Amino acid sequence: MRSVPFVSVCLLALAACSHTQPPPAPPPAQIIAEPAPPPPAPAAPKPPPDVAPVSLYFDYNTSELSEATRAALQSFFDQARQRSDRDVRIEGNCDERGSREYNLALGQRRAEAAKSYLENLGLESTRVTTVSNGKEHPKATGHDEASWKENRRDDLIPTDHQIGVSSVTDPSAR
Repeated sequence: MRSVPFVSVCLLALAACSHTQPPPAPPPAQIIAEPAPPPPAPAAPKPPPDVAPVSLYFDYNTSELSEATRAALQSFFDQARQRSDRDVRIEGNCDERGSREYNLALGQRRAEAAKSYLENLGLESTRVTTVSNGKEHPKATGHDEASWKENRRDDLIPTDHQIGVSSVTDPSAR
């Protein structure tokens, strides 16, 4: 048997080692998908705007509705139609001239005229109450034509379904 010199064996071993495979690459990082965020909750529907109080003005000694008054009633009706949770109280008012009894009756006729117009537009009569203040709740305190004109009015006040509970938070808005 022939002996292989030691140097040859070392060279052979080194040559074999130089052809070894490189170490395996680490496995690719696994990307863990995060769950998709839940879809945004649908926006709550906006409630319709609240019904704004309005004052309607009358000529001296009459309960006839003018064109301007009818236009204001139409606008009020359009708002009230969208808010079935609101009722309306119509307060009839008069200027200081005339007796207490006459002005109470005239204030009631004014309030009833506005109520009738709203009902003809389609507002349920159960949502409307009327009251006459006569000359007891003046808006203007003067004793002249400008003050009297301001006091000859109906005030339409949105209310909750409870009788007499105004939905107007600012008393000066009346």
